[in-house]
Amino acid sequence: MTQQSADTTEFALLLSSTRRGARLARTLAVQQLTEWCDLTHDSEPARAVALVTGELAANAVAHGRVPGRDFRLRLLLLPHVLRIEVTDTRPERLPVHPAPEPTPADAESGRGLLLVEAYAERWGWTVRDACTKTVWAEVRLQGAGGPGGADEYEDGCSPVRVCGRIGA
Repeated sequence: MTQQSADTTEFALLLSSTRRGARLARTLAVQQLTEWCDLTHDSEPARAVALVTGELAANAVAHGRVPGRDFRLRLLLLPHVLRIEVTDTRPERLPVHPAPEPTPADAESGRGLLLVEAYAERWGWTVRDACTKTVWAEVRLQGAGGPGGADEYEDGCSPVRVCGRIGA
């Protein structure tokens, strides 16, 4: 479902709480961004959105899953960022900010939120009721050009800058 208003374009969809659902969330987020911003799938913003969406969706499946309940992907194209929201059914299982010490090299998990923190302008979570939580991240799209300045596209979208976490 896609909706548009004067300042916001929105896409939202329920997906199965499976690895397949997480992969589909990543694919749909990139597809929607490339359509909204007239970008290629291998552009820097598309790669950042794929990575962030994939991590948030994988976490929803791994840590926020209740059997028989789906997770929700919501994308909001705002003036300067793409806001990615993933809502799952485990509000009591909040994300933990990445530890300052590095994850052991042989660990099989523990790096996902570090990647989200690196590629998102900011990220956090919201618990609005007793049944769900939403983990969100905002990927900067405008004025984020590389060392040479803002590499803006004609429609106002531009490559993402790896800038770390600004706030939660």
